[in-house]
Amino acid sequence: MRDNIALILSIAVFVTLVASVCVKRRRLSLSIQATSCLIEALYSFIIGALTGAVINIINFIRSGLFINRDKFGRIAYLFILLFFDAIILANCYLTWDGPASLLPTIGSLVRTYCLWQTDMRLVRVSGITTGLSYGAYYAIYGGWLMVLGYAILLIVGIYEIITKDVTGHHRRVASRASVYHRRLCYQEVSSRR
Repeated sequence: MRDNIALILSIAVFVTLVASVCVKRRRLSLSIQATSCLIEALYSFIIGALTGAVINIINFIRSGLFINRDKFGRIAYLFILLFFDAIILANCYLTWDGPASLLPTIGSLVRTYCLWQTDMRLVRVSGITTGLSYGAYYAIYGGWLMVLGYAILLIVGIYEIITKDVTGHHRRVASRASVYHRRLCYQEVSSRR
């Protein structure tokens, strides 16, 4: 029974993680990530990964606060970032289970910073760092479906960066260059008349 619940939860985590990286709107992405954190906390408790479970509860609260970024002043919002970083580090110390505890800690610190920013490119980058760190963490605990899910998140994160950030940037630059070229041609034709 426990294994079946873990299987269902790991599939739900995988689906929500991938969806959160693919979504374009920050608020919706953070909402999906908050849901994912809560489900992953339950999964981590079931498999006995205490550091991951507590960090995911922390990350659930963090995502909920980051959704409402506009309700905080700049200094308060900076304090929230530092507060969550401190809690994540304290959790690593309090739930220390050897070097494996560093993996979700590092992944959560990077993700917290990326989600704290408003740039969706950083959300996609955090998908890569999360895929690496949490994938390795769950490999240590034998959560192979979660490892598969995080490996897919890693691939999807790389794909999203390439298609939305790298290729999209080149398209925008090419479009601007095309507009500039047309203006130059128009100016040449106008000056000849």
